[in-house]
Amino acid sequence: MFVLKILKNKYFLVITGLVVWLLYFDRNDVFTQLELIRKCNKLKTERDYYIAEIEKNKQEINELQNNMESLETFAREKYLMKKDNEDVFVFIQK
Repeated sequence: MFVLKILKNKYFLVITGLVVWLLYFDRNDVFTQLELIRKCNKLKTERDYYIAEIEKNKQEINELQNNMESLETFAREKYLMKKDNEDVFVFIQK
């Protein structure tokens, strides 16, 4: 009897309808918000990764500009450069 009285209450029906509308049918429903939060966290993780990579690259550039030995090592490893009187052998691992 009490439950039937509550179910016929217009305020209860309006609030229930509003909650259902906001949870499932609204453009900014709960599921959409959860998906956006997940994407935001993923983008923050990627941002942190790229910031760390930029810092690492800046340090490498600074090292290459200031240290001739590291510049020579970099040129030999990355671009297969050599001096005039030496031969380069490239080993390919399978």
